[in-house]
Order: sequence, then C-alpha cells, then structure tokens
Amino acid sequence: MRSGNANYARSNAKSYSKDANSHDGFRPIVQDGQDIFIMKSYRNLYGKLYSMKNLRLAYWKARKGKGTKWYVKEFESDLEKNLLQLQKELLSITYEPKPLKQFIIKDPKTRVISASNFRDRVVHHALCNIIEPIFEKTFIHDSYANRKNKGTHAALNRFDQFKRKVSHNGKLLPSAKDNNMVYGYVLKADIKHYFDSVDHEIMMRTISRKIQDEKVLWLTEKILDNHHYQTSGKGMPIGNLTSQFFANVYLNELDYFIKHELKAKYYIRYVDDFVILHKSKEALELYKAQINEFLKTIKLELHMQKSKVIPLHKGVNLLGFRIFYKYKLPKKSNIRRIEHRIKTFIGMHGKGIMNKEEILERLKGWDAYAAHGDTYKLRKRILRKVLKVLQTKPH
Repeated sequence: MRSGNANYARSNAKSYSKDANSHDGFRPIVQDGQDIFIMKSYRNLYGKLYSMKNLRLAYWKARKGKGTKWYVKEFESDLEKNLLQLQKELLSITYEPKPLKQFIIKDPKTRVISASNFRDRVVHHALCNIIEPIFEKTFIHDSYANRKNKGTHAALNRFDQFKRKVSHNGKLLPSAKDNNMVYGYVLKADIKHYFDSVDHEIMMRTISRKIQDEKVLWLTEKILDNHHYQTSGKGMPIGNLTSQFFANVYLNELDYFIKHELKAKYYIRYVDDFVILHKSKEALELYKAQINEFLKTIKLELHMQKSKVIPLHKGVNLLGFRIFYKYKLPKKSNIRRIEHRIKTFIGMHGKGIMNKEEILERLKGWDAYAAHGDTYKLRKRILRKVLKVLQTKPH
C-alpha cells in the first residue's frame, strides 16, 4: 500500500505537460464570431471534496433509486461511521478503492460492465460534485450524454432540427412519401473500442489543465487505475459515474476540433457516437478522414466499418431509433428486446416472483423511451398484450 502521509499527493504527483495541439491549455470561447482563448485553473478543491457536507450529498446521490439494495442498507446501517471513515481515508491520502465486480450484459451488443463497491460510488459522486461543474462550463452545447438537461430526447430533437435545416432550410416536407425531395447527408460515426482505448496519461493531462490541486489529481488517478485492462494505462470501466464524466472530458478535445477547426455547423455527440450533417457528401468524406487523423493524436480511431456517410432520405440509425425525414421508429432489434423482456417478466409473474405492478413499472421506462418516436400504436399494442396476459395469471 502506498504511503499515507498527507504529503503523498504533492511529492508523488505526476507532471502532465500541455499538448502543443491544444492551444497550450487554453480553450476557445466564441464571441461575435471570434475565437477568444482563455484559461482558468482551479486549486484548493480537496477540502471541499472530503467535507461531510459533500460526502452526505454524494451518499444521497449514490443511493438514489437503489434504497432497497442490500449493499445500500448495509452502508446506511451505520451511516455516520462509514462516512467518517471515508473522510478519514481521504484526508490522510490512504483511500483505496475496492476491486471492481464484473458482469456481462447483451443489450444488444455484448458488454462487460464493471460495478464499484457502494462506498467507492460515494467517493465518485464526491469527486464529480466538485469538478464536474468546472468542466461543464467548457463543454459544447451539442454534447448530450450524462449532462443535466440533455440526454437522448434532447439529442433526437436536435437532430430533427438539423436535418430540416440541411435538407430544406428548416421547412417540413408536405408528405412523408416524398423521399426524392429529401436532400443532404449525414456522417454517422463511431469510435473503435472507446472505453477500452482511453489513455490515462492523456486523460490526466487534460484534467490537470483545469484542476491544479494535487490531491484531487491523486484521487482521480486512483480511480482511473482501479480498472485493470489488458493494456496498462488504458481503459475505463463501463458503468462507473466517473467513467461517464471522464468520457465527456476526454472527447471535449474532439468536440473543439470539429466545431472550431473543421467549422462543422451541424454536429451532435452522445458518448462515442456522433453525427455531422451537411449538404455535401464530399465535405463529410473529407471530415471523416480529418477526424480520424485527429483522433490518432489522442490515441483513438474511428470504427471504419461503422462510420459511414449516408443520404438523409435513406434514414439514419441514432440512439436506438431509425430516423427518417418525417418520422422515427425504434430499431427492430429494440422492439425484439422489449418483447423478450416482457416474456421473461410474465414468466416470473407466473412463478410468483414478480407482481403485476412491478411488471408495469418496468414497462413504464421503455414506454417513456419509445415515446420519443412515432410509436403510439406500437406502445398501445404492447400494453394491451401485457394486460391481457396478466389478467389470466393467478398472481
């Protein structure tokens, strides 16, 4: 175990030099059409991080929606003692995260999800409570994942705005059938093995441009290093709150390149999936090549088989929907997946494991998601089917 004295962070802090390609740590703000480069760094944050006020807030955020879980009940059975213990470890620089627990899901792609111990989730929230507002100010408007007042619905609405502007200067077409009158193209891009490829040194260098508190940087690095990928110094676990936040910090470099270097007007990113819309197919093909070259500077690359320029009239797969000019529908794989889940829930209901109310509550989340598309008839059909089956069951 590393030394626990309070000077550890200062004496062992790495030096993260600024990248020549990143304006020497300055970030552009657009004002009256001009790029103005400014930089503000933050120090003396660690005391706020380990304060009991922040740790209690972090606990409530980590607990949200999970109050019935055994590990939450175990932690809060002696809440004050556990929070004080965390504070003591953070204050003395002796905090060590517990090993991650891994499990595999298919949704529909096979993914390895890594779950942190609950006490570590409290620490993740404590860290993000302090540094996320600092970075939020630097994020572009059209980054939509894991941000307040953003999300899937906002991203889909933004895409609808962009497709109308690119194809018909913001006007709707008179008929859903006149696809020959839909103009423009979209670059639908995907970063290859993104979470496994994130480079820890680049991440820390990026964070240290804004955060210059050695102890906050120590804790950040401690959390990053808790993920043991096959390549040392690479990767972040899917599922951690910090991974979701760090993903936006890391790809903020890409956002600025696309918006300020390429001057792409119609750009949307959701984690590692992004789209750019344009009237010209040739312009998007050039963007694609330039973006792939830029990604190499942060040790990433496009997934070339999944990154394609598509005519808007053919429809685009985005965030689980197949989007056409006048309407959008859930992908067929998503419909099959919810039907499979419902079948599983009904089977559990028949065995007395789930009651009717629990099934309808689970269905409510999918219904809210599907409502982002033109799915009224589909949602009603699925609900009627579920209610009809449940009425014939004994539980």
